[in-house]
Amino acid sequence: MKLIGKRIIELLIFLVILSFLSFVLMKLAPGDPVKQMLRVDDVAVSEEQINSLRTELGFNEPVYIQYVKWLKRFFQFDLGSSYMTKEPVIDELAEKFPATLRLTAASLVVMLLIAMPLGTLSALYPNKWVDYLSRSVSLIGASIPSFWLGLLFIQLFSVRLQWLPSMGTGTAAHLVLPSLTLGFAMSAVYMRMIRASLLEGLKQDFVRSARARGISESRIFIFHAFRYSLTPLLTILGTSLGSLLGGTVIIEVLFAYPGIGKLVIDAIMNRDYPVIQGYILWMGLFVVLINSLVDLSYKYVNPQLYVKGGDKT
Repeated sequence: MKLIGKRIIELLIFLVILSFLSFVLMKLAPGDPVKQMLRVDDVAVSEEQINSLRTELGFNEPVYIQYVKWLKRFFQFDLGSSYMTKEPVIDELAEKFPATLRLTAASLVVMLLIAMPLGTLSALYPNKWVDYLSRSVSLIGASIPSFWLGLLFIQLFSVRLQWLPSMGTGTAAHLVLPSLTLGFAMSAVYMRMIRASLLEGLKQDFVRSARARGISESRIFIFHAFRYSLTPLLTILGTSLGSLLGGTVIIEVLFAYPGIGKLVIDAIMNRDYPVIQGYILWMGLFVVLINSLVDLSYKYVNPQLYVKGGDKT
């Protein structure tokens, strides 16, 4: 319980620091959100109207007063309202998050279907044809930028073959191309990680001891070597999940997928600062929570880490 309490305190401190930095950087960013808001109606505006809107939004107050007021609303779970849509930011994020969550889950499934079998076979049969195949696929996946891979998939499956839609959402078919793009790009890293972790695990003393006791190779692999390899895999998986749940900006824009990533790009284009700040805190919250869950999972995956470090819960 002490560890959980410590993580909660660290989370609150992190969110306050992140909120301050994001608020200040928004104020230093070029452009004027007030003029952007008034330009929406495509009518000429006077300087008096601009100043009136600045006063209404509190932009004429000192920055530290604006931040204190914003922070007070933040701790009341109020992230403000969008300058463009006038909708509460937290409602817009909550509306777009399920689409990003579906894309994240589908991408992870694609990644596991590619990386797990190829990475495992590559470790079981090093320097064999399957190992060379796995390393070749990993090299190709790491070399091709994800946006370029997405364009290739659109050209092949949407334009030429006309099998799959290239943009939007609504059906399972709309998830195929963006999740395939993300999953294949991620699998390059995971294949190498799985191979290296399993090869290292198979060389450990406890594996040799298990073989000496006559335990079957399949049981040794599943309950000893594979469990040993989960620690580095969970670490990198936490990073990937945080990135995906924060919104895969390039892919969502490329496939016109209405998730959080596309929402924040539209907000940046319109200088919609409340949405941008809300997105930054939303992403930071999920990154910290996921990394905390990964740290807690080490206790069950590899208890030796806690025994050696003397960390107590």
